[in-house]
Amino acid sequence: MATQPEPETMPEEPERGPLRRCLVTRAQGRREEMLRFVVAPGGALVFDAGATLPGRGLWLSADGDVVDLAIRRGVFARAVRMPLKVPQDLRGQVEVALARRLVDLLGLARRSGAAISGFEKAREWLQTRKGGLIVQAADGSVEECARFAGGRDIPVVAVLSAAELGKVFGRERAVHVVVAPGRLAQMLEIEARRLLGVAKQGVSGQ
Repeated sequence: MATQPEPETMPEEPERGPLRRCLVTRAQGRREEMLRFVVAPGGALVFDAGATLPGRGLWLSADGDVVDLAIRRGVFARAVRMPLKVPQDLRGQVEVALARRLVDLLGLARRSGAAISGFEKAREWLQTRKGGLIVQAADGSVEECARFAGGRDIPVVAVLSAAELGKVFGRERAVHVVVAPGRLAQMLEIEARRLLGVAKQGVSGQ
């Protein structure tokens, strides 16, 4: 991953508009697709998964290598011009938080009737054009997952394990989930992409 050299200090940028700039790469991205960190009382750096905590946001691209590089370069402390307590396992903490957020959103979709699991029931949603997003188990059969999607032009994410998906739907395992079109489907897709970028693997492992 190509990055640019960091200056000694970063100019403070207002948190306005839809774009944010990564402290490491200096590339801009949509705020909902990036990672926001804030400084808690006492000088501890905290990952703000939902981008709702008060305070100045420190933004990184949703990439595990970028998170590791930010720690090594000390870019957070330079950006705020003060010593910070930065967890060495920050990348792992970000993974856990994003996986939890993804599970919570999927649970909300299930409870609201906007998500369904099971090969036959979920495929029926696809056939009747009720699907806006396919969520498949990262440890499921590649052949079966391809057969389920059937080449349809619909986003597919595979980041949680079958056991993790199963917990959301009250069963031991779930491999195929379809989410109805709408805001929840969009949010789930974004969160899955963020988690994949940080974890750089198919299963969250939580």
